[in-house]
Parts: sequence; C-alpha cells; structure tokens
Amino acid sequence: MSTPKKSKGESSPAAAASNAEGKQMSTTAGKQDTGKQDASKKAPKTAAPSPAVAETKPAKSEGAIKHAKRITPKAPKRAAVQRPKHSEGRLAQVLMAPVVSEKATLISEKRNQVTFQVLRDATKPEIKAAVELMFKVDVASVQTVLQKGRIKKFGRSMGRRDHVKKAYVSLKPGQEINFSGEGA
Repeated sequence: MSTPKKSKGESSPAAAASNAEGKQMSTTAGKQDTGKQDASKKAPKTAAPSPAVAETKPAKSEGAIKHAKRITPKAPKRAAVQRPKHSEGRLAQVLMAPVVSEKATLISEKRNQVTFQVLRDATKPEIKAAVELMFKVDVASVQTVLQKGRIKKFGRSMGRRDHVKKAYVSLKPGQEINFSGEGA
C-alpha cells in the first residue's frame, strides 16, 4: 500500500518531533559543556554596551535618518558698516526721461505718482534713491512695469521696437515734482 504524498509544508507529528530533536542535537554537538562560554556569548546581547563602544558605533536611529539636517552653531554677527548703497554716477543714469502722456498726467493728479522711463536693469531701491537725489523729494513707494516692444513691419522686413521699463513713483503727501518749469 502506498502512502499519499504530502506537500513540503505538511509533515507527520512523529517526523516533526524527530526533526526537532535532530536540529537540537546538531546545535549542541559542537559546543563544549561549559557554562562560562554560554554566559559570555549571551552577555553582550542582553547587557548595555560600554560608553566607549557607544561612542564609536552609531545608534540605529541615527543610521536610519541619513539626510537629517545637521545643526551647526551660528557665526557671530558682524558690526554694521555704513557703506553707500548706490553710487551717484549710477543713480544719475537710472532715470532716462519722464513719461509725459495723458495716462501719466491723470495718475499724477489722482494718486500723486510720477512716471519715469528707467534703465531695464534698474531696481526699485535704485529708482527710489535716484528720484530722492535728483528732485529732493520723499518717495513712498515704487512700482515698475516692463513694457515689451511691439513688432512692426518695416517694408518687407519685420522688426521690433525696444523694450521699455517704466517706474511709477508714489510720492509722500505734500511732495510734488513739476516738469513744466512753472513756479520754479
């Protein structure tokens, strides 16, 4: 009579018991029967590592976080040095021309703003300093607009006008710039 074939996971209780005894025998056969060696091998696993060992080996939590930001001490602050922010030669070049148009006049009357055509690489702080230097007025704020040049046809060829940067300079209350030359 044949016994039914069993899969790898199934085994009879008698085979399991004999298999467990065989494994236990094979693990204890190579060991010497001294309690000191067993205790010494088990001790490092259960005991806490010494401080010298703890410093050389990184903790598991540190190894798990590889990309953590390291905290470094801040450098001491340097004493503030008074330097001129913008050179006067540069400020004289920043303002190219005032914009005189219906829109600019309306804004000037309504919001106390003056419109200038400025260099394309001019910054708002430079524009503010240039207006205060040249016209001796107090500036509240500066808004800038980069107006793209329109594409035009010149005969058979296509061309483009230059890009223009405009600055709308808001003056503080009571301040005024007069371009017409009246009352000067």
